[in-house]
Amino acid sequence: MTKTNLITGFLGSGKTTTLRHLLAQKPEGERWAILVNEFGEVGIDGALLADSGAVLKEIPGGCMCCVNGLPMQVGLNMLLQREKPDRLLIEPTGLGHPKQILSLLTSEIYSNWLTLNATLCLMDPRQLSDQRVIENENFRDQLASADVIVANKSDVAQAKDKQALEEWFSHNGGARQLVLATQGEIDPALLDLPRKNQAELPEGKHHHSHTSPRGLAALSLPGTQRWRRALNQADGYTSCGWIFDGETQFDTAGILDWARLAPVDRVKGIIRIKEGALLINRQGNDLHIETKPAAPLDSRIELITRDNAQWNALQSSLLKIRLT
Repeated sequence: MTKTNLITGFLGSGKTTTLRHLLAQKPEGERWAILVNEFGEVGIDGALLADSGAVLKEIPGGCMCCVNGLPMQVGLNMLLQREKPDRLLIEPTGLGHPKQILSLLTSEIYSNWLTLNATLCLMDPRQLSDQRVIENENFRDQLASADVIVANKSDVAQAKDKQALEEWFSHNGGARQLVLATQGEIDPALLDLPRKNQAELPEGKHHHSHTSPRGLAALSLPGTQRWRRALNQADGYTSCGWIFDGETQFDTAGILDWARLAPVDRVKGIIRIKEGALLINRQGNDLHIETKPAAPLDSRIELITRDNAQWNALQSSLLKIRLT
């Protein structure tokens, strides 16, 4: 029986950072697996988690919680039957509805394969002041389905944000556990808590009206193509992602300015630079960067926004900051 946890949270709440922290605490000798789903097609999270020491399966295009659930089942079956992990961590897209995923994981078909432990939902307390976020049904239902609510980014939350969190939790928390965290640093023991929240969730809408093909693998480059772009639209959000081949390097200062100034809600990427790898994670005005000496196999970057964006203009400026 594989111990399984669902790690949910709205866009920019810090799910991937939390996964990286948990994987760094993995007990020696245990085999862990990750099933990760992203709204876009490029596969940023897969690239970020590639050297985590866990078996990774990614489902791009926000289709883990689609009505038929087929990509979810195929990816889940591959991990459970072929890899037989001791623990499985499932990260749905931040725009995903949890009901169908939880229904699948608790169905009879998986009763002999996995034990579903506590569902963790990450949130940024500042999101409680964003009316468009708190009115989003996915945001509400992710929190409603959680056994443990992780208030991440507590280091940048202001007094008004913490007060809003206290008021929200006093009305909605019930008997559930609230954990404050910074940079996704949570106690791995939370993963072994049992699932107790049996609240009935409303049916989620089928949001994923895609503008590009999807499958069970992230975007790749065919033949000698140097780069390509993919768009995806759903639930009032649009993602635009690019992948560049392993020969392409970017100017470090240029790519940082581009990511910082892009008029979008979310920027995430792993980029080849002269110094190795540049990891970019921006939510709103919060920009977090990290460098590593080992260059990635290719460069991948993705933007997500609720508003209209001039993708061709952003692409043109991105292409101009390539070094090779």
